Amino acid sequence: MVNDGTLIVLWYNRLSSREVAKISRSFCVVVIAMFRRITDQTSRPNSLGEFGITSAGNAIISLNEFTYKKKIEIFGEKETAEYVYQIKSGAVRTYKLLSDGRRQISAFHLPGDIFGLVNSGEHRFTAEAIVNTTVRLIKRHSRDAFAVSDPVVAASLLTMTTSNLQHAENHILLLGRKNSMERVAAFLVEMDKRMALTTVLSLPMSRRDIADYLGLTIETVSRALSRLHGAGVLNFDGTNRREIKILDRVRLQGFSRLSDRQWRREPRLG
Repeated sequence: MVNDGTLIVLWYNRLSSREVAKISRSFCVVVIAMFRRITDQTSRPNSLGEFGITSAGNAIISLNEFTYKKKIEIFGEKETAEYVYQIKSGAVRTYKLLSDGRRQISAFHLPGDIFGLVNSGEHRFTAEAIVNTTVRLIKRHSRDAFAVSDPVVAASLLTMTTSNLQHAENHILLLGRKNSMERVAAFLVEMDKRMALTTVLSLPMSRRDIADYLGLTIETVSRALSRLHGAGVLNFDGTNRREIKILDRVRLQGFSRLSDRQWRREPRLG
């Protein structure tokens, strides 16, 4: 009986040396693509405090620091959750693909944020670098060991988990009860708070990312931003319109709670 393996061998033996070389190069490209997530496996001594976890003794641990190229997956949905991650530079989106092919982004993670905290053995979402991103990694079992021996670490992890839960609750409220203008305004308020040290919001995410986070279309997001710009609430810096300067934070906060009818009555500036 001739099986698939025999057919492959017979096919391979009939190839010319040039064709073999071409296939070998292609195979190498595939292998590199499979492992391109990992660009730096050097362990570096760090403290739990540097990782964003408060501890009684600020114990020294060994962390791996990895760099991921733009759009490269950090971990996938249903993959084994071996690590907890902290962003050193760049930005990450976590998302789930729905059965109809649509993408729902659950969160954007910015420098200093910790993500990958799960209560099971596998990830529920996919994490992907929005731009070139460097992250620190700590093994889950190392984190859990510190939590058992250090009550301060346990309390710090509880605070992180509670914060993540609060964000998830706010996101559910945003998707379920807010209209399009409220969603876009609430998103800008959130980003403004998280980038508090900057005068201009340099958003790493695209309009599509924002739309998939807010459950809207790209066109709806663009229209809402244009209306806020026309109302004198914000201004755009740069040609790609990802750099936004908030001109009136009080009114922006108000727009995040407006109904469509209230929006039509809202006086415009300029």
